[in-house]
Amino acid sequence: MRRVLVAGNWKMNGSKAANVDLITGLKAGLGDIGDTEVAVCPPFIYLSSVAEMLDGTGAAWGSQNIAVPESGAYTGETSGSMLNDFGCTYAIVGHSERRALYGETDQLVAEKYAAAHRAGIQPILCVGETLEEREGGITTEVVARQLDAVLSLEGVESLNEAVIAYEPVWAIGTGKTATGDQAQEVHAFIRSKVAEQSADVAKGVRILYGGSVKGANAAELFAMEDIDGGLIGGASLDAAEFLKICSAGS
Repeated sequence: MRRVLVAGNWKMNGSKAANVDLITGLKAGLGDIGDTEVAVCPPFIYLSSVAEMLDGTGAAWGSQNIAVPESGAYTGETSGSMLNDFGCTYAIVGHSERRALYGETDQLVAEKYAAAHRAGIQPILCVGETLEEREGGITTEVVARQLDAVLSLEGVESLNEAVIAYEPVWAIGTGKTATGDQAQEVHAFIRSKVAEQSADVAKGVRILYGGSVKGANAAELFAMEDIDGGLIGGASLDAAEFLKICSAGS
C-alpha cells in the first residue's frame, strides 16, 4: 500500500513572521490527518528555521532545487551535502517553472535527480505538459521523454527512493485543474511506463498530482487508483487549506 504524500512547495514566498504563523497552524492540525505523510519545501533561506520548527512533528521538509556539483565556484547554488546539514528528506527537481523560466533541460533535470540520490535525498521528479502540448495530443510523448531522461541516467531502480509528480503546466497557478479522470489517465501512463522496466518498482513508486489542488478537489483526485497525493503550490501557504488537502489523503 503506497502511503499518501502531500508536499507543499512554497515557491518564492514567505517571511520570518509569516512562516512562524504558517508552521504553528500546521503543527496544530497534524494530529488530525491520519496516515498522510506531510512535507514542506520552503525557500532555501528559510530551511534552517523551518526545520527547527518542524523537528519532532513527524512532518518532513525539503528543498525546491539542488545543484549538480557538490562544491566549488558555483555562485548562488546549494548542494546536496548542504541540504543534508538541515535534514532534508526531499528535493524538488524539474519543476515546470525551472524548466520554463530557467531553461532547465531534461538532461539537467536528470543530473539534478542523480545529485539528490548521491546525497541520500529523495528527488521529487516533476513531469508534465504545456497547454499547447496537451491540445496537440502529445501529452504522453512529453511525459515519456522527461521520464526517459532520468531512467536512462539513473535506472528504474532509482525510483525506489524517489517520488514522481505529474504537473500539467496549464493547471499551475491558473485555477484550472485536471479532472480526476484526466489526471488518472496520465498517472496510469506514468506507472505503465515504469512497469515496462520493472513491475515491482512501478507498484511502489508514489506519483503525486500538482496543479491547483485545493481542499475542495483533493478528495476526488486522491481517490484515483494511481494518484498518491499532491505537490501543492499556493494552497500550501494557508495552513487550514493545506490541512484540508492532507486530510483528503487519509
